[in-house]
Amino acid sequence: MNTIIGTYECKADAKGRLMLPVALKNQLASSLQDGFVLKRSVFQQCLELYPMVEWNLMMQKINKLNRFNKKHNDFIRRFTVGVRMVEIDSTGRLLVPKDLAVFASIASNVVLSSAVNIVEIWDKDLYEKAIDDADVDFADLAEEVMGNINDDLDGIS
Repeated sequence: MNTIIGTYECKADAKGRLMLPVALKNQLASSLQDGFVLKRSVFQQCLELYPMVEWNLMMQKINKLNRFNKKHNDFIRRFTVGVRMVEIDSTGRLLVPKDLAVFASIASNVVLSSAVNIVEIWDKDLYEKAIDDADVDFADLAEEVMGNINDDLDGIS
């Protein structure tokens, strides 16, 4: 798994193309030949860009679900709605399909935000609203999610 680092701002052109910042494109260089999968986020009004290697790992997990279990089948359908294979062209542009751009309200100002091994693609205003969400106390969230993890020998979680 490759870890992607950084938050970048860019603009979408009239055709829905995003020019990836050089620093991000360099991090994704090993995935350029294999391509990417672009999909709706499960929890937020943004898109998720998976390098094909990461998508294949996710699909290995999804393929373990029983399609004869209605909840599993419904999950698979909803998880994969709107999924597209995409490429970054030779000039570093990514074309966001119209239906996905509409889902994420992507029009002009865009934020590309690393999320460990994928990139989230946000409308800038929606991204700032999600980050500034007053309903979420990040300190409490961090303690709840990460507070009991201490599997490193150095004692630092």
